Amino acid sequence: MASALIVIDVQNDFCPGGALAVPEGDAIVEVINDRMASFETVVLTQDWHPAGHSSFATSHAGKQPFDSIDMPYGPQILWPDHCVQSSDGAAFHKDLRTDADLIIRKGFRAGIDSYSAFFENDQTTPTGLDGYLKSRGITDLTLVGLATDFCVAFSALDARTCGYCVTVDLAACRGIDLDGSLAAALQKMRTADVSVLG
Repeated sequence: MASALIVIDVQNDFCPGGALAVPEGDAIVEVINDRMASFETVVLTQDWHPAGHSSFATSHAGKQPFDSIDMPYGPQILWPDHCVQSSDGAAFHKDLRTDADLIIRKGFRAGIDSYSAFFENDQTTPTGLDGYLKSRGITDLTLVGLATDFCVAFSALDARTCGYCVTVDLAACRGIDLDGSLAAALQKMRTADVSVLG
């Protein structure tokens, strides 16, 4: 049984003071750093949007952040501009250990958002993470990071679809909780046989 720690989007824009700050998003950094010592394989994901990305409210006339629109792949929440490629907001939190085995960048295609570490929001375009993990013989994943109810939950559900044994460590996660999204995400994960700790 080989295991990996998947660290989701611990970036400046998702931490206090950032463009899409998750409450207490920076409080998990030391917890995550401590967890890394227990895993042979560590993967970091990084939201990496081009300027003018289709998920940004500023890309749609008359729309505000957190409005929802229909995209060819389904409903899409519109976000404040965040994690723009090579910006300070897209950088990892300064205290996060970044000596990982792999960094997966996602959301870099202008026309489609990407919450999951495994697939873009069309549920078919892969990031390459599944192939990497399977080539390493990894079967068990622990997910930590930001935000519990979006990128962490989407990654956990896709990991289950890909056949992994999945744990989400809530002590090392924080959520946005947009209109009840946190409770809904936790329920979906538990229903999919994700082990939710904490």
